[in-house]
Amino acid sequence: MGMHSLQDDVSNPVSNPDVLVHDAGTLFSFCPLSPRAKSWIDEHVRGEVQWFGHALIVERRYAWALAKGMKDDGLVLA
Repeated sequence: MGMHSLQDDVSNPVSNPDVLVHDAGTLFSFCPLSPRAKSWIDEHVRGEVQWFGHALIVERRYAWALAKGMKDDGLVLA
């Protein structure tokens, strides 16, 4: 049995994803591509929030839970 990875939670590329997820090693970027995704981030991400351009930047240890929360609420990740 292999380890579960964030890539398992990111959908295969689709024509209209809500969030573009990028693995940058120790950090992940979550770029909201739809107003719904931006609203989700605004409502669910609290505390110290780090943005780089339009992308939310999170440490690797938080990325899986963030992606799971987005998917559980119906957002499409790519």
